[in-house]
Amino acid sequence: MQTITTETEEKRYAELQAMALDFARHGETQPLAKMLGHGLPVNLADAKGQTLLMLASYHGHLETTRMLLENGADVDRRNDRGQTPLGGAAFKGYEDIVALLLEYGADIDADNGVGMTPLMFAAMFGRTRVVAQLQAHGASMRRRNRLGISARWMVRVAGWCSGLFRRWEWQAG
Repeated sequence: MQTITTETEEKRYAELQAMALDFARHGETQPLAKMLGHGLPVNLADAKGQTLLMLASYHGHLETTRMLLENGADVDRRNDRGQTPLGGAAFKGYEDIVALLLEYGADIDADNGVGMTPLMFAAMFGRTRVVAQLQAHGASMRRRNRLGISARWMVRVAGWCSGLFRRWEWQAG
């Protein structure tokens, strides 16, 4: 059976997709769950490849992230820049979302562009608690990015810088 859609129906579907992406971005779990229940694809993505899961996790919405994972969202689906939801959550420092994504089997050492792993992003942006969390879950310290810089080196430099900044704040205060 062939489905015939009108231009009006296609326009309305595009509007609904945009609404769903906004719901994920803003953590509006219930309306998004209702849309999924009516057949919206759980791995819906925008023009840049940002999936509902990527948007919810990157913006720190734990409940929405959980609901999407429970509905079968692809935990390692990459955007057009090669980034994963775990890479985004590690970059932002969201420990609870990192834990949830790992619980659902996220690739802890996934290349998120130029050889950077979630651990490397967390270290680079001073997310020391996420660094410790990823290390505790077995993230590789031997991985190297495309410049040849190891995760171990990035973690050491981040720890050194963190200590330096704490010392500077203490003296300035």
